[in-house]
Amino acid sequence: MPDPGPAALSERLRARGIRDARVLDAIRRVPRAAFCPTGFLHLAYEDEVVPLTDGATLSQPFVVAAMLEALALRGGERALDVGSGSGFTTALLATLCRSVCGLDADADLLHAAEEHVHALGLRNFALRRGDGWHGWRELAPFDAILVSAAVPEPPPALLEQLAPGGRLVAPVGGAEGQMLEAWWRDPLHGPTLSRRLFPVRFVPLVPEGWTPG
Repeated sequence: MPDPGPAALSERLRARGIRDARVLDAIRRVPRAAFCPTGFLHLAYEDEVVPLTDGATLSQPFVVAAMLEALALRGGERALDVGSGSGFTTALLATLCRSVCGLDADADLLHAAEEHVHALGLRNFALRRGDGWHGWRELAPFDAILVSAAVPEPPPALLEQLAPGGRLVAPVGGAEGQMLEAWWRDPLHGPTLSRRLFPVRFVPLVPEGWTPG
């Protein structure tokens, strides 16, 4: 019998204002429980943040869905997932896009993420340990870039790796809080802030190899 959790979560997000039918369908198709630590499975289909490791979390589903909706994905995009973490956003992007490349500075998280996304039967993705500030230049440009960690400003390297007409969504701000921003690459004028969505609170984007203290 199918797990009713993903469908219930999708309906909860619809009630909160998510309107993109493809995003809601992806939420139904990708079981969040597959990316939750065992001790937090009771929160898998709640609209809440789930801790993963020190300094890493599984983001609130409404915020993830709003970020995906702001990317306006139609199915043919090449996407970059910065801060892949558990792999949940990578799996959602792989469901919504032609292909997705994911980056994270935490090798252990990345290894587990690859296993979890593979287990869902998804193959249109590649993950590597890397510094999200610099993106994945060898595989650029990207039609969509999702940044799941806070930055004081959109990293210039990521904006440069946007294809003409491409979109980037990121939480922009400091430790006291951030604003979710949507950017797009104007074919004539380059990267442009298109809108600010709502306040959020993400862990900071850290360089590859960074350790606290």
